[in-house]
Amino acid sequence: MGTYPFRIVNVFTRGTDSLSGNPLCVFENGAHFDDATMLALARQFNLSETTFVLPSTDADARVRIFTPSYEMPFAGHPTLGTAHVCRALRMGGDSLRLEMQAGCIAVNATGNRWTLTARSPTWRELSTPVAVLARALGIDVKDIGERPLWIKAGTEQLIVPLTSEEAVRRVSPHMAGCVDIQNEQGVGMIYVFAKRGAEQTLARFFFAQGAAMLEDPATGSATANFGGWCVAMKRQLPLRCEISQGEMIGRPSSLYLDVGIDGRIKVSGDVLEIATGALTLN
Repeated sequence: MGTYPFRIVNVFTRGTDSLSGNPLCVFENGAHFDDATMLALARQFNLSETTFVLPSTDADARVRIFTPSYEMPFAGHPTLGTAHVCRALRMGGDSLRLEMQAGCIAVNATGNRWTLTARSPTWRELSTPVAVLARALGIDVKDIGERPLWIKAGTEQLIVPLTSEEAVRRVSPHMAGCVDIQNEQGVGMIYVFAKRGAEQTLARFFFAQGAAMLEDPATGSATANFGGWCVAMKRQLPLRCEISQGEMIGRPSSLYLDVGIDGRIKVSGDVLEIATGALTLN
């Protein structure tokens, strides 16, 4: 029998609302668990991701990220949330390097606002016809904007520009239509967005879990990939944007994207710890 401490944090919270943003469970010491137990614990907590902190010879800590279905090489809100816990555990200060499967990620904080620097993005064209994509998302072809792309700045996701906020709100993906729209890992991950103004964007992110497409309240990896889309599309740089996500599922979140003139992508958000606990396993 063992007892294992964990913390619950909310990432990309909005203002002072501690129950906004995207929840994350962080196990303070993942060295006790094998892969199957990590996955089982992620299923137990049933959040979009659960992370496990481990020692690293190349960074301040090594982090493994699990959804209830599989392990991820990188994800944004687990990176920022885990960094917040690592600082609380005195594994580093306001600047940390976290070793992920996707590589080492630099993370910095000012107070409770954490910023990650994403890896340089790569991209590829979408082979799925736009009409098929539109049907899979439950919208019209005319709602699809210019050049949806698969972008990878850590985890590959499909970035889909839409022509209006109203179209973003109407998106209703169904698994049958999305089954053939999968990233390089064979997982469906689709991010839709529309500009609200010069520096504001409304976005939603959908991912496959089991036989369903679920909606994520705040997705840092997709925000980084949105930055990669802006680079691929040769948008004017530097670029700064506040992104609202989670509105349609009652979990409003605020994410901040900064793409430098050199194309370097940074994603920021506030992190608040809301609970601590310990899990006992036989």
